[in-house]
Amino acid sequence: MAWLQARWYARRLSPALWPLAPLSLLFALLAALRRLAYRRGWLASQALPVPVIVVGNLTVGGAGKTPLVLWLAQALAGRGWRPGIVSRGYGGSQAEPQPVTAAATPEQVGDEPVLLAARSGLPVWVGRDRVAAGRALLQACPEVNLLLCDDGLQHYRLRRDVEVAIFDGRGAGNGCLLPLGPLREPLGRVRQVQALVFNGAPDHRVLRAAPSLPDYGMTLEPGSFYRLGQPQQRCTAAELAGRRLHAVAGIGDPGRFFRTLEQLGLAFVPHPFPDHHAYSADELAFPAGEVILMTEKDAVKCARLNLGEAWVLPVEACLPPELIEVLLEILNGRKAP
Repeated sequence: MAWLQARWYARRLSPALWPLAPLSLLFALLAALRRLAYRRGWLASQALPVPVIVVGNLTVGGAGKTPLVLWLAQALAGRGWRPGIVSRGYGGSQAEPQPVTAAATPEQVGDEPVLLAARSGLPVWVGRDRVAAGRALLQACPEVNLLLCDDGLQHYRLRRDVEVAIFDGRGAGNGCLLPLGPLREPLGRVRQVQALVFNGAPDHRVLRAAPSLPDYGMTLEPGSFYRLGQPQQRCTAAELAGRRLHAVAGIGDPGRFFRTLEQLGLAFVPHPFPDHHAYSADELAFPAGEVILMTEKDAVKCARLNLGEAWVLPVEACLPPELIEVLLEILNGRKAP
């Protein structure tokens, strides 16, 4: 998979991928037929009794949706809304809707929902059917008056009021559809969303696909490290400098985490893993005295492992407040600028 992703995110189509072109054409046809079926009403989308904001991406893998959802939840709560969050629960074993409680594990509900619930303090429900998950959340939490859907840009069964598409610094890669490239839908799909967010440098091909669409830059600001399993214990990058460090990342773009550590002045051995990787203690069994650094998304999966010294680096999304103003204008029924 790493070999394939490296070629997906090259700026030009690699000749090594040409044999996948027929499959990509078939994927494009099936995706177009599915969109047409929902547009014509052959497949029904269902509305929920509260507004729905979908945060998603056109590419496979993570692009920073979880920190963006957390930022939106906090910003909307600050403007008087009472948000809840629904997610597919990728990697979890439960197919039916269920709440993400303090006792829920990543194996049951997925890693990102556990992180969303812990960081936001909001009601979070998961389910492969986001419509059913949303209804279950609203029944359990009638005070919620807005739903944020973490991922789900292609889950057309759930009717939405606002769509926000996010790209990381890898952009749209080679611009091709799966499996020839990383795109789940054609790049022109961005013309149907209400806002673009770039977690990293903007991709000019994406901007050209929707030249009139508002776009916003997002940065991830690191906080202080906290000890895995002992979050009250904190340390700075300076206190870790000079030690033998192993950086572990099982996110959409592990390089993003590694670059953040480099910017903090740390030298380390990088250990990239696939997105949503389920860790075992053996994979992280480094020599005594050596230190593990990881993301919060990885930490929720490693909390029950018997590891040595491990530190977690939290990040906070930073975005311009104009994004919330645009979304509120749509939610309030006014024309967005």
